[in-house]
Amino acid sequence: MISFSLKCADGHGFDSWFQSSEAFDKLHAAGMVSCAVCGVSDVQKSLMAPRVSTSKTHKGALTAPAHPAEQALAEMRKKVEANSEYVGPKFADEARKMHLGDAPERAIYGEAKMEDAKKLIEDGVPVLPLPFKPNRSTN
Repeated sequence: MISFSLKCADGHGFDSWFQSSEAFDKLHAAGMVSCAVCGVSDVQKSLMAPRVSTSKTHKGALTAPAHPAEQALAEMRKKVEANSEYVGPKFADEARKMHLGDAPERAIYGEAKMEDAKKLIEDGVPVLPLPFKPNRSTN
């Protein structure tokens, strides 16, 4: 994995992880890399220094959010994880059970296949996608 410092045409700076430099180039050429702040796809690599960590300095955390939108997203994630139950890949089943009254209502979050999420919405089950992946290390 490699982290690139990126900048969009509107001047927003952000970091993103890619499998490799070649993976970035391929995704960028396909128009699949967009600004984490405004969504524009006119994104370029910024100048960056290599990040070298030792076992003493590396704690597994990414850099702190720099932009207000990143900070808001980090706060949202923290609140969701603190106030909801992580049900993992059982999300669609658990949400449906709660909707039908077969399970107690509570705040949950987890993972669902796209087709399962669409079916929940079609069936009137109130769900929303989260703009982040669950942090499995704390759940």
